[in-house]
Amino acid sequence: MNRPAPVEISYENMRFLITHNPTNATLNKFTEELKKYGVTTLVRVCDATYDKAPVEKEGIHVLVSVEY
Repeated sequence: MNRPAPVEISYENMRFLITHNPTNATLNKFTEELKKYGVTTLVRVCDATYDKAPVEKEGIHVLVSVEY
């Protein structure tokens, strides 16, 4: 399945990267994309579709906005 490209938005001194929700099968590519953009914190705002542990292992802090 083709996924839309990430969209980067800047506001004052903050940067936001809007992306699709990955799966465990696409998590490696997703994590590499996050690192390419310099992401240090990821806020999950959708249902959990992947294990956050591999993302955190790469040094990216994962916040969950809502527990389902």
